[in-house]
Amino acid sequence: MKAHSLVFTTMCLSTLAFAADPLPNISGIWMMGQSLCDGSESLPVVSTEGSKWGNVMFERGVRTWLAKDNSGTPEKRPEASFQLVPLRATVNGGLGETVANGMADHLSARQKVPANYLVACAGQGGRQIQELSSADLSVDERTPESRRHGGGYYRTSLDDARRAKALRPDFRIEALYWMQGEGNGGPTGGIVPTRWDAEMPRAEGLKWYRDQLIAYRRQWSADLCAITGQKGELPIFTYQTLGPAGEAQLMAADADEAIHLVGPHYAVPSAINSVYPPNRHGDAIHLAADGERWWGEQVGKVMHRVLHGKEAWQPLRPRKAVLETGRESIVIEFTVPRPPLVIDTSFLARQESAVEGGFSSLAGFRVHGVALKAVDIASPTSVRLRFAKALPAGEKCRVSYGYPFAASLGTIAAIRDEELVLTRSLAKELKPLMDEGAFFVASTSTRVPVRAVREEDGVRVLRFEARELRNGVRFEVGQAVTAQRAFSYGNVRDSDPEKSVYSFGDASYGTRAGQQYPLWNWCVLFSDFEVTSSDH
Repeated sequence: MKAHSLVFTTMCLSTLAFAADPLPNISGIWMMGQSLCDGSESLPVVSTEGSKWGNVMFERGVRTWLAKDNSGTPEKRPEASFQLVPLRATVNGGLGETVANGMADHLSARQKVPANYLVACAGQGGRQIQELSSADLSVDERTPESRRHGGGYYRTSLDDARRAKALRPDFRIEALYWMQGEGNGGPTGGIVPTRWDAEMPRAEGLKWYRDQLIAYRRQWSADLCAITGQKGELPIFTYQTLGPAGEAQLMAADADEAIHLVGPHYAVPSAINSVYPPNRHGDAIHLAADGERWWGEQVGKVMHRVLHGKEAWQPLRPRKAVLETGRESIVIEFTVPRPPLVIDTSFLARQESAVEGGFSSLAGFRVHGVALKAVDIASPTSVRLRFAKALPAGEKCRVSYGYPFAASLGTIAAIRDEELVLTRSLAKELKPLMDEGAFFVASTSTRVPVRAVREEDGVRVLRFEARELRNGVRFEVGQAVTAQRAFSYGNVRDSDPEKSVYSFGDASYGTRAGQQYPLWNWCVLFSDFEVTSSDH
């Protein structure tokens, strides 16, 4: 009770100070999504102070949908909780930092004429697309009771717009932001439409999700515009989720010119670096607080380029792949936002998975059935994948991008309580991982986050917490182990020079505290991209 009182008092004081300095016109950025959107486990927060650029939120917080607070009847929420206060991150149980500050503050900072934004998010972690839509399947009787939570997410988003319009008659919404997709991923790589339907095969499921997202944007835009009195279509910006829906999001952006895929978020730190009472760490699929704010800046960057620069935005993505004469290599041409391309193994550890005679994946790339020996820059917009052996005549191949393996660490020489002693130093391989923060070490039977590394007698010693061993299974001396990042990833990025307005704020992990967030664009994840012959 005391903690809640403190938050309320702080927000009330902020409201009083804010009321004395009336803002010019305010535009809205309306957010919807699941756990990465609501800041699940993104703690401790890093945006503890109100926005320096005049951006705001409702007094109830960026997360306007709250469990057991008229979740299904948003029109009954008390008016007092809808006063405008400076935008900042707040804590609600296991919910912390969202993309809001990074997104709105970067968008404001990039404009020559000052602009102020009201950010509101009505989603909740673990939700499927039709649970967040007007269909509101969260309250369907077929939904498990533990996953109902009152529903009302879409209705809450619309009611938020009505509240803003009541406060400011000239209020308009400038952009929508969508951060959902994992909830519809199936166990075998397809799409699960609802909690009671069978998984759809991948190709069919991707088309289904693509169409659902397009329909969602159109209805959300129409319903919000009916409230604000705006004409035309509202653009929606989204990220690429790590699950199968990630490719469907790109398909939707290709089919609907009002959908803009910013790119993948795999470069930002995972919530395995998060810490919150009682001494808990977050799940690998979530983002650390710096990860949320950093990704928010990426979104704000792209919003500015599209909304104000009228740029026909495309994420860094493959355009075509050609098997070269001699059948010993592939050249992949990319759409590159800001050339030249870079294979970056300093900021992110080199992605690799070794096999006899080469690598099954390297720098993020895999050519199915072919071992790779090198990945090089071929031109400012292309990459060459070199094979360990020439592809047999008449045999076709496809290329994919995005895997979690970072390096082979050899075998375990000794185990001391909560420490693994390796047989080598591996300083070069481990440095980028240590700079980033916690990473995984895995064998064929178990996996655990490594939270500290030191050198002892010329070898590396990896410190972990036994409570975090997967399924409680322990390592064994002599086991071969690999280092892994929390997210599937690759090393290909562009050279975007844009500067962030924020810097890494959490010094409890990694080595990047105080450094600005790099706003490079990393290549989207993709699978089974067709490779054509140079003879065609």
